[in-house]
Amino acid sequence: MDDEPVTPHAVPIFDAEGHLTYIGDDGRRYVVADLPESDEQAVDRVMERLRGGQSLFTQIEQLSSQWLDHVSGPELSRLSALSLLLTTLETSLSDTDPEEEL
Repeated sequence: MDDEPVTPHAVPIFDAEGHLTYIGDDGRRYVVADLPESDEQAVDRVMERLRGGQSLFTQIEQLSSQWLDHVSGPELSRLSALSLLLTTLETSLSDTDPEEEL
């Protein structure tokens, strides 16, 4: 498996088999998670929330790209800056209430 991070090219969706997936910037499909056992209404609510977050997700992508452009250079490669960004986001976002875990 490749150790380099893959940037999602689009918001995650549920595929026909019920897996939460996204297409990476490398053009490959990535499976994030299996669809939990739930009824059709729950799936519809999740899909609606994902669609509703698309514009915010796009803003996050744009801001992340701007940040990478700003901080990367001869002393900090773009790949290292990306790793720093993703690690920092993961750390800050993992400090949530365990009851709110996926």
